[in-house]
Amino acid sequence: MSTTTASSEKPKAADERPRTPEQIERDWFENVYAGDRMKQLTARALIMGMMLGMVMACSNVYVGLKSGWGMGVAITSCIMAWSIFAVLHASLPKLFPPYSILENNAMQSCASAAGAITGAGLVNAIPALLMLDPTVLPTGFAARCWILIPWLAVVAWLGVFLAVPTKRQLINIEQLRFPSGVAAATTLRSLHGAGGEAARQARALFSALGLGAIVTWMRDADAPWMRALPIKGVPDWAPVKSWVTFPSVPWLRYPRIETVWGTSWVKLGSYKDQVLGLNQVTMSFEGSLLFIAAGAIMSFRTAWSLMLGAIINYVWLAPIFLRNGDITGASFRNISRWSLWIGVPMMVTSGLLLFFMNWKSVIRAFSTIGAFFRKSGGQADPMDRIEVPGSWFIAGYAVLGTAAIVLGNLFFHIHWWMGLIAVLATFLLVVVAARATGETDITPVGPLSKITQLTFGAIAPGNVPTNLMTANITAGATGSAGDLLTDLKSGYLLGANPRQQFFAQFFGVLAGALVVIPVFFILIPDPALLGTEKWPAPAALVWRGVAELLAKGPGALPVSARYGLVIGASLGIILTLLEVMLPRFKKFIPSPTGLGIAFTINGFNSISMFIGALLALGFSAWKPKAAGHYTVPVASGIIAGESLMGVGIAVLSALHLLG
Repeated sequence: MSTTTASSEKPKAADERPRTPEQIERDWFENVYAGDRMKQLTARALIMGMMLGMVMACSNVYVGLKSGWGMGVAITSCIMAWSIFAVLHASLPKLFPPYSILENNAMQSCASAAGAITGAGLVNAIPALLMLDPTVLPTGFAARCWILIPWLAVVAWLGVFLAVPTKRQLINIEQLRFPSGVAAATTLRSLHGAGGEAARQARALFSALGLGAIVTWMRDADAPWMRALPIKGVPDWAPVKSWVTFPSVPWLRYPRIETVWGTSWVKLGSYKDQVLGLNQVTMSFEGSLLFIAAGAIMSFRTAWSLMLGAIINYVWLAPIFLRNGDITGASFRNISRWSLWIGVPMMVTSGLLLFFMNWKSVIRAFSTIGAFFRKSGGQADPMDRIEVPGSWFIAGYAVLGTAAIVLGNLFFHIHWWMGLIAVLATFLLVVVAARATGETDITPVGPLSKITQLTFGAIAPGNVPTNLMTANITAGATGSAGDLLTDLKSGYLLGANPRQQFFAQFFGVLAGALVVIPVFFILIPDPALLGTEKWPAPAALVWRGVAELLAKGPGALPVSARYGLVIGASLGIILTLLEVMLPRFKKFIPSPTGLGIAFTINGFNSISMFIGALLALGFSAWKPKAAGHYTVPVASGIIAGESLMGVGIAVLSALHLLG
């Protein structure tokens, strides 16, 4: 009896014995890898990826300056490329043979690299620098492009090379989740499989894109010279500011001081109240579908936190501090200058606390690097033929790190030794960010860049360009590395050649850098537009706030703002601890990110995102299967259509002025 039991348990124990890394990789190579028998990095895939990447990068510039967020590019570009090549194949089958799933994956890597490049400084560090010290950059359009295009490309390429040491360990061996990469691979299988669902998704995306473009044209194309164009807007139908203007509400009182007398610490006076309308404090409906669509693809918890933050900030706090004079006028710019001292510390403390609470991931991340450098190169390993070699990483890190140091010194007057510290620190921070992306699907660009800002706040106190642009190196590299690893996860699931994806990513960065800088300065010809109701640039406000605080110290703030700083920082910690300690009740606890962002964006954007999330929630409850198929394509299409039309109108306006 005992003999039988023992013998039956032995094979079970043998079956459960952990496989070695070599066995895991060889099993994938023999049973999943398809890169040698299927087209992947073809010329058409690369060209389509660069073209769609440029288009989506323009969209992300627009959305980023409006909301501070960047929208996902991978799935949208995959659907668009599949649709275009399906039409071309049906029309000209000999000239355009079937478009393979691995070609689409290579295109995805290229397009997402271009679309994600806006996070490499264009919606955070660079506009923050322009708000604080616009003299650092020259005034001419061409001169600014000459400086910022190579800078943006170098920091993003640095991230592409820094992703190399972590790829095999995190994706091949540990097989971390990378949820967005899994979602993209699932979408690609659906698109290239049998059935008409993919075609219906594509039609929904393009229809929504057209709707977003039409709404934007009807809202914004009302300049006199545009009325002479063959396609006219409808300015009489589309209000300039909002679809709905709320009436005045009695509790929104903004006392106007008639006379004041008394001592410096006791002031008596005669006041005459004037009642504010909700629209005067940006609490209205905007004539836009963009943020409704953005709300549809964000979590409902973040959306209701945004709405709560907007009500607290604009309906309650703003009138109080308009009354005591800390806020000097009822406008977004004046209110946000005060309220960012609540929102920014809330997001910073929350992000940093979550980052450091996840200390086990940090330790595991550095063990990953040890495994990379311990790999032996003398044994025959079929993976060595398709993976990016370690020698490429070393050469790329050395060349691009040096380029970042030189450009930082030349353009932003960062001392070379400070640039060296930033480049070395970025290597370590990218390693940590890579694991965070794999485990949580969130690349912690914000918290990690704040670590760099805090470090250089101590090393070079008061030096704003150094503070912002060293952190820009961290932000650009971590964001680019996280994007590549997410795409590599999709490729791993589909059996793609990772070295070819690396090349696609490299070209995508180039395409994105070439287009986003000119578009940025077409949209923002004057730095004074940043931080306004039209271009709130909330991510830049966060960066600017941290840089200002480190340069001037809290003593330079109004007393109420100092209290707000303490309250915001405390709330960021308290809410984060609550969601960690009470995971079952997390959906009822305000999101520190959503709540904090509400203090840096227009109230009407928060309202729109809440409406979008509410509609998506209702749709998913009513038709869960249809919601799973169509919510993301429709929302992505609206966002792309509205933002691209917005960029197009700005380009037309710029050309008209030049003419």
